[in-house]
Amino acid sequence: MKKKLVFLLVLVACVVAAWHLFDLGRYLSFYYIQSKQAEWQLALEQHPLWVGVGFFLVYVLVTGLSIPGAAVMTLLAGSLFGLALGTLIVSFASTLGATLAFLLARFIGRDFVQKRFGDQLQTINRGVENEGGFYLFTLRLAPVFPFFLVNILMALTPIRLWSYVWISQVGMLAGTLVYVNAGTQLGQLDSMQGILSPALIASFVLLGLLPLVAKKIVEFLRAKRAHG
Repeated sequence: MKKKLVFLLVLVACVVAAWHLFDLGRYLSFYYIQSKQAEWQLALEQHPLWVGVGFFLVYVLVTGLSIPGAAVMTLLAGSLFGLALGTLIVSFASTLGATLAFLLARFIGRDFVQKRFGDQLQTINRGVENEGGFYLFTLRLAPVFPFFLVNILMALTPIRLWSYVWISQVGMLAGTLVYVNAGTQLGQLDSMQGILSPALIASFVLLGLLPLVAKKIVEFLRAKRAHG
């Protein structure tokens, strides 16, 4: 187990080092993506299957390793594949990448955290077991919470893998639609700023909180009836 953990940490460290050493981030910048839009569109017309599969795999890699650039790639998906197909590709690629990041974080840190802080985390663990899905849905729906941070934090909790997968996919769908739709007009965008307005983010948060609030109201009414 320790050897596997060491190997995994070394592998992640090598990827991070290569990312900075070769300045790979420039390939996932907004202006680079925008400048190459015509070339990639031509490649898609000539080799649709290869470009589609390649895009999907790179997206999974970016999200799975928590590499900055998923938002830009989502815009590119809208530009290349259109709203419907782009949303479909990004939805499944982002969920698969999030699941890989979740499993990686759980493999590395969950046992240590639970053993070291198990007593202090009992209340949180019980809360996650009972309502973790509602919290995850809110976190996924609100773009104010960093994608990689949600993956790591949820991995340290007792939430079940399948629950994490399907709730993440549903919760991220609204934000995916917004970015993919913006990407269909990639050539006309000046920057990444302004795609998500404060009002839109607030509406996502309220929508995510709705199931949790409704559950609390139902529980309150049931308790009141039982004591009444």
